[in-house]
Amino acid sequence: MTLILNIETATEVCSVALGRDGKLLSLRESKSGFTHSENVTVFIDEVIKEAGVSLNALDAIAVSKGPGSYTGLRIGVSTAKGLCFALEKPLIAVPTLKSLTASAINNISNLSRTFRTQISMLFCPTLDARRMEVYCAVYDTELKEVETTSAKIINENSFTKILESNQVYFFGNGAMKCKSLITNPNAVFIEDVFASAASMISLSEKLFADPEFSGEDAAYFEPFYLKDFVAGKPGMLNA
Repeated sequence: MTLILNIETATEVCSVALGRDGKLLSLRESKSGFTHSENVTVFIDEVIKEAGVSLNALDAIAVSKGPGSYTGLRIGVSTAKGLCFALEKPLIAVPTLKSLTASAINNISNLSRTFRTQISMLFCPTLDARRMEVYCAVYDTELKEVETTSAKIINENSFTKILESNQVYFFGNGAMKCKSLITNPNAVFIEDVFASAASMISLSEKLFADPEFSGEDAAYFEPFYLKDFVAGKPGMLNA
């Protein structure tokens, strides 16, 4: 049986989940802002104890790799790498936007009511990247990437092409920024979808189970920042 520790610190949410064979065993998370450095190791200790296992029993450590908060990503990745070195376990890197999309697909109960069966459905996870810019990607219902991760400046013409023939669900902490400008009736904006380590569990399990899996090189692995770091006020995504 596969036991994987999942760490999510790419946004304002600090989240740690322990999964066994793709199923949630234990979860700790805080949505109270950027307190990751204070919480992440405490949460790790708590989920391990609650599940009644030891760190040595882990098969791998998974971390949300970005894009997202520069500081948040550094904290999560450095914690994961430290565990991998100490325990001699492989490192799994999970794309943050893909994990966020998994959260939307798994937890939004009104999809069946809002989905228009005559057109296809796509998902656009968004993370606030200051001003009118978001980090985003587009996925289908099978979590296959339709548009690759990028930083977009949002205006009234954003996503026009895919909205012509698809109902697109926008979510994440950059979605409301998009809502003020994107008025196409095929655009659906969903609140309260956030990054969570619980949504990483099935993704990290699938990566680990791949016959070609070898893990990231923990010595050289770096988060996917997407953009260069720019110093700003505390609490902002790039902080």
